Amino acid sequence: MSDFWIYFQIGLKHVLNIYAYDHVLFLVALAVPFTFKDWQRIVLLVTLFTVGHTMALLLSVYEIVAIKVNVVEFLIPITIFVTALFSLFTAGKSSKKESLNLVFFITLFFGIIHGLGFSNYFKTILGGSANSKLIPLSEFALGIEAAQIIVVFVVLVLSYIVQTVFRFSKRDWTLVMSAFIIGVVLPMILESEIWNR
Repeated sequence: MSDFWIYFQIGLKHVLNIYAYDHVLFLVALAVPFTFKDWQRIVLLVTLFTVGHTMALLLSVYEIVAIKVNVVEFLIPITIFVTALFSLFTAGKSSKKESLNLVFFITLFFGIIHGLGFSNYFKTILGGSANSKLIPLSEFALGIEAAQIIVVFVVLVLSYIVQTVFRFSKRDWTLVMSAFIIGVVLPMILESEIWNR
């Protein structure tokens, strides 16, 4: 049971890390257009992200996929930027099924990118044979899922407060938060090591 908590806590800390806030920024960008009545959709999105993240870790741990660190470190802020940009341009518009399906697919893909970003570190803490890696990876994924649900819940509570107490419209709240996230991520993209090639 103690092994479960070790990897579960690593998953929690991976998301809820103040020094690695890119994961939280992505989740905020993803969740800000939603409200509590959309809880099923946002939980599905979070789970798809976790599935993508876990798939990438699996492919990396079993050495099926390898990708350069600087490429992944460039792609992570791009995924956050694209998510925030999508929220910015769709703010206030009625959500169509087609665009929601696109968001589901993109979220899964972005989970893969973020998982590849963590894969090198995860491989260093994961020892043992190939068969013994699956359970710790599952425990880690549960920690990630729990942390992401915590972040999304906080975003939904904050959205509710801002929209009911401070009388922001849902559209304005989405615009402000998406623009803020874009402002935070743009320097990350522009200062990426990938431009030094």
